[in-house]
Amino acid sequence: MDNTAILREWFDRVDSDRTGNITAAQLKSTFAVGNLDFPLSVVQQMIRMYDFDRNGTMSFQEFVALNKFLLKVQHAFSELERGHGYLVPDDVYKALGKIGFSLDSPAFYTACESFDQKKNGRYRLDDFISLCIFLQSARNLFDSFDTAKQGRITLDLNQFIFCTANCRI
Repeated sequence: MDNTAILREWFDRVDSDRTGNITAAQLKSTFAVGNLDFPLSVVQQMIRMYDFDRNGTMSFQEFVALNKFLLKVQHAFSELERGHGYLVPDDVYKALGKIGFSLDSPAFYTACESFDQKKNGRYRLDDFISLCIFLQSARNLFDSFDTAKQGRITLDLNQFIFCTANCRI
């Protein structure tokens, strides 16, 4: 069975009400079965990242896009966790680089601090995924304002409020 067929089978099981879309609550409970404990707000952010039709739920095609991102994140985590089941900050930095995130030290440590749930410097897979979801969402929002693709933006107050409201996790 190819990957798309496996994903379709999984998606259809989660879509218990047969609407063709899955909700954040359905996605959260499915992650929990796999021992990934995400706050509902993080799962909602996952959906927003790939909710191309902006209906607040995830279609199969949107789910495939999310799955591709999550596999990339999981692969970067697995390459560096060395059987411990967690990453330390230096490894988080390396893993983020593998995914394509290049942050300076202040941004990196500030973001990491927000996602170190136990405040022990050990990032489990769900902590790392949550961090990556935040960074990708922030990148997507930044890119929507960086129309010249210069890596810099200027925001007026209304745009800043829009960004602040849309970057909550």
